Amino acid sequence: MARLLGEGPRGIGVGIAQFADALRAHDPEVVSVDWRPPVGSPEVLGALRTLARPEIARRIAAANGRVVEHLVGARPFLVDVRAAADVVPVLRGRMLLHAGPPLAWEEMTGPMKGAAIGATLFEGWADSPERARAMLAAGEVGFMPCHAAGGVGPMGGITSGSMPLLIVEERQDGGSAFCTFNEGVGRVLRFGANSPDVIDRLRWLRDVAGPAIGAALRTSDGIDVRAIMGRALTMGDELHQRNIAASCLLLRELAPLLTRIGLSGGDHEAVARFLGRTDQFFLNVAMAGCKAIADAGHAVGAESSVVTAMARNGVRFGVRLGATGDRWFEAPVNTPRGLYFGGYSQDDASPDIGDSAITETVGLGGFCMAAAPAVVPYVGAGGFGDALAITREMQEIAHAQNPDFAIPALDFAGAPLGIDARLVAQTGIEPIINTGIAHRRAGVGQVGAGTVRAPVACFEQAVVALAASFSQSRRT
Repeated sequence: MARLLGEGPRGIGVGIAQFADALRAHDPEVVSVDWRPPVGSPEVLGALRTLARPEIARRIAAANGRVVEHLVGARPFLVDVRAAADVVPVLRGRMLLHAGPPLAWEEMTGPMKGAAIGATLFEGWADSPERARAMLAAGEVGFMPCHAAGGVGPMGGITSGSMPLLIVEERQDGGSAFCTFNEGVGRVLRFGANSPDVIDRLRWLRDVAGPAIGAALRTSDGIDVRAIMGRALTMGDELHQRNIAASCLLLRELAPLLTRIGLSGGDHEAVARFLGRTDQFFLNVAMAGCKAIADAGHAVGAESSVVTAMARNGVRFGVRLGATGDRWFEAPVNTPRGLYFGGYSQDDASPDIGDSAITETVGLGGFCMAAAPAVVPYVGAGGFGDALAITREMQEIAHAQNPDFAIPALDFAGAPLGIDARLVAQTGIEPIINTGIAHRRAGVGQVGAGTVRAPVACFEQAVVALAASFSQSRRT
């Protein structure tokens, strides 16, 4: 009491920073505590309380540490290019893969429908867009998610049996993953375009570029995808919306391999030019690499609260945890916001779509915005200070940092790694994703680039299911 009377009280500001600022005029030693009350429904708050019980929290911490260890330890290598039907046998029939959680034709948005029509024409199942649409509407072509087949697909994610796939082998835990080729810019299938020039480009990828790159890769021991990603982060890429450095680093590895396989002069020049001019070519390699990394964590994810997949199908956003297997937790997807090409606006934008959020799942893309100053204005995310703030915000919902993915602007701190569903539900901080923006109508293609936030409801559902799994194990 004598000390209190002699020295006076000390203030602690909890929550809003302005409260502490007002007190500092009277006491410069006021401590400000960054605290927010938990958000969510009574069911979500009850689940969070269950997961916070000491014995359960200890088990989750151990499981999260195990998952992160495998995410950091995974070693993806680009090893081959193969026809999709050889990788996914179900594609030998009239079946297409699509991005995101499961979805029926009737639910699909314009870009995914446009891409499905294009794939139907590419495979020769129909001789006109009208006939292709009728076949798809009649259920003559089946659909399944890319993730269910062990791969990922950009934007609409539509993948058919004749398309060449980039094959990534994960050498730490023995997994693999795949992704289609990046077609370049302009009117492309992944954004829903399906005109004759789009189909012709797909045929060239199937007949020339795919076989050439596959043959070149088979003359080597594979290309270390993780090494390229780590280096590209120090060169201004964030490995989702910006892949210029990574694509150049990949070309540096592929160029000498292409000289080994005896391509004709014309084909050699065409393939090299395509690789050199396609700034986003590495994105699809990164997606397959990140899928392989995430799957390594997923396989050991029992009792973990770490997210091992995020994906969007244009209607719903879905997340998965290793602790809950292959179950998707879904909520209505948001529409990206960003910058638009001339003549287009937010009114033209399709709701968010694509499996490319697998990059953010392992801490790249929007989570590494601070590594890519040039991409910030391109996606309409403000200035460089905003990029730093975004990466720091994402760290608040991450379990760890990845020492292999260093961010120079943050004094080479590691990228945020291991999205913890509990932290998303507790804080209400929505994971941010860098993305291209497709026109809502089929056939138009890309109209801009921006960012989108994952809906918190997905993570809340995951938290409730995780808590239920612990309650069930106690009963049994």
